[in-house]
Amino acid sequence: MITSFAQMAVCCYFCCTAVLLEFSCLFSVSYASLGDADPNYRACVRDCEVSGCVVQICFPQCNSSSNDSGPWYTQEPLYQQWQNWGCQADCRYHCMVNRENQRETTLGQAPLKYHGKWPFKRLLGIQEPASVAFSVFNLAMHFHGWLSFFVTLYYKVPLKQDKTAYYEYVGLWHIYGFLSMNSWFWSAVFQTRDVDITERLDYSSAIAVLGFSLILSILRTFDVRVEAARVMVSAPVLAFVTNNILYINFYKLDYGWNMIVCVAMGVAQLLLWARWAAVSRHPSNWKLWVVVVASGLAMLLEIYDFPPYEGYFDAHSIWHAATVPLTVLWWSFIRDDAEFRTSSLLKKSKTKAK
Repeated sequence: MITSFAQMAVCCYFCCTAVLLEFSCLFSVSYASLGDADPNYRACVRDCEVSGCVVQICFPQCNSSSNDSGPWYTQEPLYQQWQNWGCQADCRYHCMVNRENQRETTLGQAPLKYHGKWPFKRLLGIQEPASVAFSVFNLAMHFHGWLSFFVTLYYKVPLKQDKTAYYEYVGLWHIYGFLSMNSWFWSAVFQTRDVDITERLDYSSAIAVLGFSLILSILRTFDVRVEAARVMVSAPVLAFVTNNILYINFYKLDYGWNMIVCVAMGVAQLLLWARWAAVSRHPSNWKLWVVVVASGLAMLLEIYDFPPYEGYFDAHSIWHAATVPLTVLWWSFIRDDAEFRTSSLLKKSKTKAK
């Protein structure tokens, strides 16, 4: 059964998302990187937007007359249409590819970022194919983990007479599962197509799940079970997370500040889980230690950035890959925790009955 605190958390998230979707079209973000400041690149984009071509590659969407779609049987199939980008996006992409080829072959220089991103190679119209694939894997692992957690609670361990679980954190873990799947979904969408609304939804979803994870780590590691105490502990974190989501969406999308907030919340919960693993006698402590240590190491990939290998695998995509097995182990620990707590509570109830 979902508690009033859990309902409050869900309401805060949906309110922020609804406001963001309604007003996101009013905001635009401008990126400044060394690559897009290159005079040769800028000249290439200007010429492309006029001529519709980069070297020998031409884009019909740059020709205004091509907007007349004509009869349905003359149009491209839908599976091909979704791969098409706008004139400016295609011009930027192919000018970037052309300029990076020149820099590498002629000048022997390292890749540069363009409009805030490394020069990735598209695959089937997907902007960052490796990151998208690993995001989908993470989404699938979270769904599998949440489903197995549900099955464990209601079909493998004893239930109360009213058919509810003995485990006191069931509602919180359900919300965590939803927020995690939501975050990885928007991560995949954003890395498929980097536009203003997908970026904001990706960043907002990541902050939401990190904030809720921090709340969960506090409540579980300090064994907070009283509803009033849970609300008192969680309210400041919820207020901070909500304020930060509104700040990056409606005031300033500050990438440096956003990174500081995410890393701080991530490190804080890792430290809380590590402290708890060190003092508790949980039978699955080893799983928790593996997740904590490996997550801390994987977090360095988010801080240390490097160009994509072969145009596909950068630090961010490798971090996504590293979190896939950790997600499996993490949900395994959550299931073990539910079984351990249920067993402990049943033993206490039998002892009192005697």
